[in-house]
Amino acid sequence: MEKLRYSGIAGGIVYWLFVAWSIRGNGWFSFFHNALSDLGDPSKASSPWIYNYGLIVTSLFVLAFAIYLILSAKNKLQTVGGAYITISAIFLALIGVFHGGTRPHVFVSTYFFVQFFLGALIYGIGSEKGEVKYGSILIFLLALFGTVVHWPSVALEETYEIALVMAFTFLVAVKGGSKNV
Repeated sequence: MEKLRYSGIAGGIVYWLFVAWSIRGNGWFSFFHNALSDLGDPSKASSPWIYNYGLIVTSLFVLAFAIYLILSAKNKLQTVGGAYITISAIFLALIGVFHGGTRPHVFVSTYFFVQFFLGALIYGIGSEKGEVKYGSILIFLLALFGTVVHWPSVALEETYEIALVMAFTFLVAVKGGSKNV
């Protein structure tokens, strides 16, 4: 059970390793002009399966992290927050299935972030630990702020939001978990 506590951090690392691998084969990609999902669009990318399978593999780590949140929950709010993050893991896998260039792509990618940040907020509000409670609220507010900023590209906005996802997983792993679970 204790290993699940760090699965969110591991998932972030795995995701960026797949992104780096995918960028390596797609020299045209630019963080300043593209969306990360362009790396998974067969009409644009060489070997789009790398990025898309990377999303699916990463979703397993997010799911493991969500299971940790639910099993270590101290109250109903934390359980509900973990459940929202479970749903976000499903949407993350669906981003890999409905890759860039498919009709459902924007919906599943948007709802990954919506579900994750709502889950993080709800989980944090239920936390007895001030660092987790106020950190989760701050991360949620920063995520909202990120949606109103005029970004030069979708990839930069996505990177910002992914950094916040990783910040939450780090916060919970370091400050929020119960070592007795």
